[in-house]
Amino acid sequence: ALVAFHCPLGPIALAASLQVAATTHNFLIQETSLGMHYNQGVELTDYLVDPRVFALEEGFVQIPAGPGLGIEVDERAVREAARRWEDWSNPIWRGEDGAVVEW
Repeated sequence: ALVAFHCPLGPIALAASLQVAATTHNFLIQETSLGMHYNQGVELTDYLVDPRVFALEEGFVQIPAGPGLGIEVDERAVREAARRWEDWSNPIWRGEDGAVVEW
């Protein structure tokens, strides 16, 4: 059996999942929400000191190689986002016929 990690949650979760993937012999694919339409007004990499750590190259992301999980969180950006926090619920996307198309 192959393993496909589901982790579109944030940069720390993605970095942790990539590190686990690097040690999993039957790893197949890593899901991510980088560049997804539902990241309205913010991207996962906005909270990193170096957003290039998750740069896509021909559909692949390199395993972060820095200390720990291989990323450095931009604490100032996180604090700023916390100040702008709003109550949020996930939008429901519908097709032309009104059927739910996601989540």
